[in-house]
Amino acid sequence: MVALAASLLPLSSSSQVIAAGGVHALARCGDNTVRAWAYNAFGELGDGTNANSNVAVQVSGLTGAMAVAAGYQFSLALKDDSTVWAWGDNANGELGVGSTTDSNVPVQTSSLTGITRIAAGFTTGLSVGNDGTVWTWGDNSQGQLGNGTTTNSLVPVQVDSITGITAVAGGGYHCLALGTDSTVWAWGAGGNGQLGNGGYANSNVPVQADSLSGIIAIAGGSFQSFALKDDGTVWAWGWNPNGELGDGTTTGSPVPVQVSGLTGIIAISGGAFHALALKNDGTVWAWGSNVFGQLGDGTNTDSHVPVQLGSLTGCIAVSAGYQFSLAMKNDSTVWAWGNNGAGQLGDGTYVYTNAPVQVIGPCSITSIAGGSFADASITVSPNPTSGAFIVIDQKASGMKSLGINNAMGQEVLRSTFNSARSEIDLSSQPSGVYFLTIRAAGQVILRKLIKE
Repeated sequence: MVALAASLLPLSSSSQVIAAGGVHALARCGDNTVRAWAYNAFGELGDGTNANSNVAVQVSGLTGAMAVAAGYQFSLALKDDSTVWAWGDNANGELGVGSTTDSNVPVQTSSLTGITRIAAGFTTGLSVGNDGTVWTWGDNSQGQLGNGTTTNSLVPVQVDSITGITAVAGGGYHCLALGTDSTVWAWGAGGNGQLGNGGYANSNVPVQADSLSGIIAIAGGSFQSFALKDDGTVWAWGWNPNGELGDGTTTGSPVPVQVSGLTGIIAISGGAFHALALKNDGTVWAWGSNVFGQLGDGTNTDSHVPVQLGSLTGCIAVSAGYQFSLAMKNDSTVWAWGNNGAGQLGDGTYVYTNAPVQVIGPCSITSIAGGSFADASITVSPNPTSGAFIVIDQKASGMKSLGINNAMGQEVLRSTFNSARSEIDLSSQPSGVYFLTIRAAGQVILRKLIKE
């Protein structure tokens, strides 16, 4: 597996609940701990060892995790105190701790506080501050730190010229950011058109992607970029030899083109040579390279347009890695398909499959997506609904903070209440799955909401 790992091409992973990396994967559990599985030569599983595991193992000493992201051979977690923690390979400063020493247990990334979002590129970490600024660290060979230089940084540095950012995504050697005005910004490697500005040049400062409006989510692939519009359509740009752009061709594009036939999409994820989309009916769609069955459609044939995973329904999150894919269902299970040479599928084997198999591990994954582990005194009704949800607190004791995130982890609402009843109006949001987080008296209460 060392030879395989060394030959991997870069990818992006921005999922908040599940994250597919180079040849390892992460999942955030209902108790806000993290599980990891597969390749571990650099400690990217975070369990204190460097041994691979084909079933999920617990990341050592990490609690309060609210989001996860996986890079090539390193991992990130955002904790509930708004700090960032990292583990794994650190040759380029991917851990952001001021050194190049690997760590097989989580260590705190330097100088970051008030962080609301994280993402990982190939060998670069990204985060968004609560003031809308973007911070990056690690490899900068193609300008992917966005600070006007091509010098690596072992600690976080601020990306130039952009503020009001709500989300970030890491690609291979490029990065993406989404503004509050729905603009998309990109920087780093541009030789395959992955910056989306009509050119093929690298940029070590952010440039705006062309002709995009109404964007609500972004994702990065190895040499591609993806954006989800508020009308449920998906747009892509960059390299396209295996149909990664999903437009029915193998012709690359330095400007966004529409992915063919997709509507009602609520989440997207870019892998090395394939991409995934989650529809508002819980189905998963995939396109691009399929040599290891990473499209999950029961074949090993590439597809230049999206194909549906017929056997997988009821999904609420997706994440694409290098030649494998992950999905989380609403029944507390995680499923995987594709390459399994290092145990990426987490099913206890090393056999690849072109159809989904269940990840093995002692973790109630969907509890973080609104499972029933939390205080039963909090009820939400009606659920599903097309408009307002009513939150009832039978205890009605003390001030509570309330947050709503969509399926991509983007915050769509935040407020406080101290009464027995609070109303959440999502009528202006697109249909799909949302996650409600209530914090009160040191307790975190989580619920899944379905907006019809």
